Formats: sequence, C-alpha cells, structure tokens
Amino acid sequence: MDKIARIDMGAAGGPKITVGPLGDYVGLAGRAMTSFVISKEVHPLAHPLGAENKLVIAPGMLSGSSGSMTGRISVGCKSPLTGGIKESNAGGQASQVMARLGYAAIILEGKPQGDDLYKIYINKDGIKVSVDNSLKTLDNYPLIEKLRQEYGDKVAYMSIGSAGERKLLASSIACTDSELRPTRHCGRGGSGAVMGAKGVKAIILDDAGMTMRPPKDAEKFRDANRRFVEGLRKHPVTGQGLPAYGTNVLTNIINEAGGYPSYNFKNGQFAGAAKISGETEADLEVKRGGIATHGCHRGCVIQCSGVYHDKDGHYLTKQPEYETVWAHGAHCGIDDLDTIARLDFMDDNIGVDTIEMGVTLGIAMDAGIIKFGDGAGAIKMLEEVGRGTPLGRVLGSGAAITGKVFGVERVPVVKDQALPAYDPRAIQGIGVTYATSTQGADHTAGYAVTANVLKVGGYVDPLKPAGQVELSRNLQIATAAVDSTGMCLFIAFAILDQADTFQALLDMLGAFFGITMTGDDVVALGKKVLSAERDFNARAGFTKHHDRLPRFFYNEPIAPHNLTFMVKDEELDQVFNW
Repeated sequence: MDKIARIDMGAAGGPKITVGPLGDYVGLAGRAMTSFVISKEVHPLAHPLGAENKLVIAPGMLSGSSGSMTGRISVGCKSPLTGGIKESNAGGQASQVMARLGYAAIILEGKPQGDDLYKIYINKDGIKVSVDNSLKTLDNYPLIEKLRQEYGDKVAYMSIGSAGERKLLASSIACTDSELRPTRHCGRGGSGAVMGAKGVKAIILDDAGMTMRPPKDAEKFRDANRRFVEGLRKHPVTGQGLPAYGTNVLTNIINEAGGYPSYNFKNGQFAGAAKISGETEADLEVKRGGIATHGCHRGCVIQCSGVYHDKDGHYLTKQPEYETVWAHGAHCGIDDLDTIARLDFMDDNIGVDTIEMGVTLGIAMDAGIIKFGDGAGAIKMLEEVGRGTPLGRVLGSGAAITGKVFGVERVPVVKDQALPAYDPRAIQGIGVTYATSTQGADHTAGYAVTANVLKVGGYVDPLKPAGQVELSRNLQIATAAVDSTGMCLFIAFAILDQADTFQALLDMLGAFFGITMTGDDVVALGKKVLSAERDFNARAGFTKHHDRLPRFFYNEPIAPHNLTFMVKDEELDQVFNW
C-alpha cells in the first residue's frame, strides 16, 4: 500500500483524480490513517456535509495479506452526528481488496454542484468516476444487485442506501460480505451522510490480476500467524462462545449482570432476554436452515456472524448482532427475534446504524408515539425513515435530535451519539469510555466489559468506581492501535489473557514489515492516534464538559443494583493524562 488516491468531487469540469505517494502519512493505516488525515487536513469548524470535510477510507496495516482476522476497513470524517472526529470500521471484503490494489487511503474531497449521483470503479488499471443517476434512491440490497449485473461477483462493494443520499445523521456505509450482501456497516457517526454529500453512491473495488501483499519475512509471518490462530482458537471467548452463538452470546451474560438496559434505560434487566439470547438465536437459525457460525470476510477464524432465515426458510438478514438485538429488542421492550431480524434487515437496506436507530426508536416509544413492545409499530416507524417522510427524517437524524423534537428527558447520548448495550450504572468502566471517548458514546472505543464482567485481562469490580479510569485509558489506547492494524477487535479477548498470543500478533506485524515490534510500540501508536483525535475535537470546540454522561445516569438508580454512575468528573478528566 504505497499510494493515496484523492478524488475531488467538486473540481471544475467534474471529479478530478490524483494518485500520489504517502508523503506525511508513511507507516499509517486504518484508524491511524483516517484520524491523522482528518486532524491535519479538515478545518475543525467545517460543516460536516460541506466541501471542506473529507471522507477517508483506509485498509489496515495487515489488510490484503494472508494474515488471519485482518479484514477491517476504517472510514473517517468530521462526524455530522457528533460534530467531532469520527472513525468507523467494518468487516466484509472491501479492506482486503483495496489493500491488494495498493491504496493506503482513498480520500473523497470537495462537493459536486448539481444533483448527479456518482459511482467509483477501482481496479489494477486505475480509477474511473462516472455519473449513474439510475442508482438514485436505491437502497443497499437492490443497489448491489443492480451493480452485480454490471461488475459481477468477484469484486467488493461499498455503498449507501437512501438514508445516506438524504444525508440523515444516522446513515452508514455498507460493505459487502463474502456472499456480496451489504451486511457489514461502518455504522457509527453518520459517515453515510458524508458520502452522500460527496455525491457518491457506490465504490466498486476489483482486485482481479492482483496478488496478496507479501510480508518481508514470509516464513516468520506464516509461523506467527499460525501461533496467533492457535491462540484465538484456544481462548474460551474467541474459540468457543463467539463461534457458537455469535456476539449475542452476551445477552444472557449482561442481563444476569444487571447491565442490560431496557425500556430506554429504565431497568438493568429485561424479562424477555432469554427469548432473544444468542443461544436461542443460534438454535432458531439452524432449525430454519440458516447458519449459526459464519465469517464476515475471508480469513476470519472466529466466525461470530451467521445467517438468519425467516419462518419459511428464506434468507432475511445476517445474524443480528448483540448490539442490534439489544437496541431493537430490550431497549424497545421487544422480545421477538423475527421482528428484530426484520428491523436489522431494514437498517442494512436503508443504510442506518443499528445502534443509533434502535435507541432512537426506544426514545420515540418513551415519547408516546407508539408503545414499548410494539414490534409492528417499530417496523412502520423505520419504514418512515426509508421513505424520507418528515417523521422519518427526524428519526433518521438520531437519538439526540429525536429526543429534542419530542421533548424526552431521558436521552442516552454522549456527544450526541447513542449509548450501546451496557448500562454504565452497573458496568462503571464502560461508562468512563462512553463519557470520554473521542468518538462519542462507543463501547468499542475501550471495551471495559472485558475486565468488569467477563474477567478477561483481570478483574475490576463493575459496581465500584475504583480502577475504572485506568482500565478505560489502557483499553482506549490499545483499541486505537488495533483499529489501525486491520485486525478485528475481538482478538482483544485472547491477547489480553494470553501473553503468547499477543507476542504472536507483534511477531506478525514485525515479520510483515521487516521490523521488531514491541508492546511499547503498540502503546505509542495508540497514544498518537488518540492525541490527534483529541486535538481535532478541542479545535472543534469540545472541552472536558463534553466528556460526561447524561445527568440521569447520576441521578436515577437502576435495578437490580440500585446504583448510579459514581466515577467523579475530576477522575474522568484524568483519562488522557499519560
């Protein structure tokens, strides 16, 4: 990956393509690449949907190689949802294909005049940008089906649905999986709206004629990869729980821990949790002829995804993941997997973040638009988003705006991004991450559930404030580095518990680039990324007062533990002091 492609969508006479060397960005990939480009090149006060913003797409350090678990792609921009810096990543095939084509980043710049819609085709011969207004208003599934007729099945697609075209703040960018279904999404922060503002409907990545990226030391790389895979397979989470039941294996665990928010964060447990758990979901998938264990991209050995069929045995959606099941399930008081799966398909098709959308629907229920537990009503509300009606545009703008429009007091957001599926009153460490992350409320930014609940990488009592700041700090640093490698974040379970698996990862990186990698190097990279992100946010107007949870978490105890969030503000202000 020795080049960066810049596509100026607002150039006189039509989009202008420039391909050049890495320059100041040598050695960067994934989240490190997207965050450094945004921090350096985007004015912090730029309008997120304006010409000054940029959309940066970057594969990871090891993407395009034969390394396992290396297929994550990062997308970065100034977020239209939070107003701060954003990196959102996804699995699927796009990262591997883009890396094999040699691009360390593709940067969409400027903003076109008029209302033409563009597609971008990239192969070994270069980049072609063309107008294709026949794609207008298509959602992701029919869009990909139409593009397949032209470009075939041996490519990877990135696309936006109607939500991205309408520049809705909850909109996502879809990446196709191994079966060319648009099921893997850069979901958080509204990156789909930025792609829509650039006038780009789809990016087609074709690596025909290209080969795997070769490591500097092939023998050492193969050996390190073998040891790494062995470590993943012997860990109980990555080798057993996730492959058997997917990410939704967490539903019963977090519900038992009292940190499974229901009815818009009014309770820490949900009576219907067993009906929508990973165990129930996997059993139903197999009975209907679906798949309970499936990889989202080639080279995945954890295989935490699946395929969900409807009652008639027909494909409905990918296996709904833990966050999706919670957001559309317990948060909304819905305990029917078929309804949740239908909502998941609609999210992917329309092109909206499942967390943001599910939390938004729960807020609408709290406002009395429909009752909690009304699955049919939730589907109708999501249909409004797909049609772009006035109500749909409000809902598609996310939880914070929906809460303001309907006068709801309990709005679970930080920096205007919806909280995921862990209540910070019962899992105090994740509350620190929600509050202080550069990305807005984001469990993946520093997944303190590892030590708070799962006892991975040690144990910090989830019901007490002691030790939570240090836990979140260390995990945020590590995550920023992992997000730069192209590795799936789920490798963290094994590398936190198994020193030899962490060493195998370091050896993979070292053998690939012909260097020696240490744990200190990983920490240094994570700190560099976070520092660049915090610098951008500070220049955009964010202060320590934005690193806070909504007040109801401090004032309303939640059952069953009847606690509030107890980490003090002055402690939160120490997270990034290193």
